[in-house]
Amino acid sequence: MSAILSVEHVGVRFGGLVAIADLHFDVQAGEIVSLIGPNGAGKTTAFNVMTGFLKPSQGDVRFRGTSLKGLPPHAITRLGLARTFQRTSVFPDDTVFDNVMIGLHQMGAAAGRAPVLDALLGRAGAGERQLRARAAALLDWVGLAARAHEKAGALAYGEQRLVGVALALATEPAMLLLDEPVSGMNASETRVFVRLIRQIRERGITILLVEHDMPMVMEVSDRIVVLNYGRLIAEGPPKRIRTDPAVIEAYLGQGSAARQAAAAVQEAAHA
Repeated sequence: MSAILSVEHVGVRFGGLVAIADLHFDVQAGEIVSLIGPNGAGKTTAFNVMTGFLKPSQGDVRFRGTSLKGLPPHAITRLGLARTFQRTSVFPDDTVFDNVMIGLHQMGAAAGRAPVLDALLGRAGAGERQLRARAAALLDWVGLAARAHEKAGALAYGEQRLVGVALALATEPAMLLLDEPVSGMNASETRVFVRLIRQIRERGITILLVEHDMPMVMEVSDRIVVLNYGRLIAEGPPKRIRTDPAVIEAYLGQGSAARQAAAAVQEAAHA
């Protein structure tokens, strides 16, 4: 395997506050890697740097050998690096299918396509049929085909997150970044999402995810990267991370939610 994503000694400062310090790790093509750490560890900040929403104070991120420094988010997406966000916004009064269609139309506009010109040249009908077929295929992929013609606002929280994944997959990425994908989901929804993550990887898409659900992280990850106070403190397969003293200490030294996560890590070590 070769590195599809390289985070090269990235630092992020907000005035005197150090959000990330000398962060460095690689993600190999075809891996599922989790980025974990207590609240405030710098995980989402790292995602924002990787996807062009935040400029690093130092260092660089390379995707397929190309520097992402200075590139806007839409340009990074076109290179094949897509992401989801912690909160998925849907148009609640439109159908699930129409939500995906709206997203596909927006992506077409961002890519420089001209719907008015397409109409004048007689290409609009064929293009619309292709988009509709694509939307249907995406909803089938994420398991929402049966809900396609229901109002998006009627979807459960976990199902709304799947709409966001469908839109990210619509960009045909080589790598997908998932920001807290199972946050707020119940156990059944989480199991569905774990299956989806594995199916996405089976189709050749590399995955990097930020997540607080430790049992899910331990189950799905090939490798885990651990941050604390913006610094890399551990990296390796789940078996090693489960028993790493620095990881357990990082969680135990935080609040109650972090202590629960530490307990989950320790419980997994004895499973």
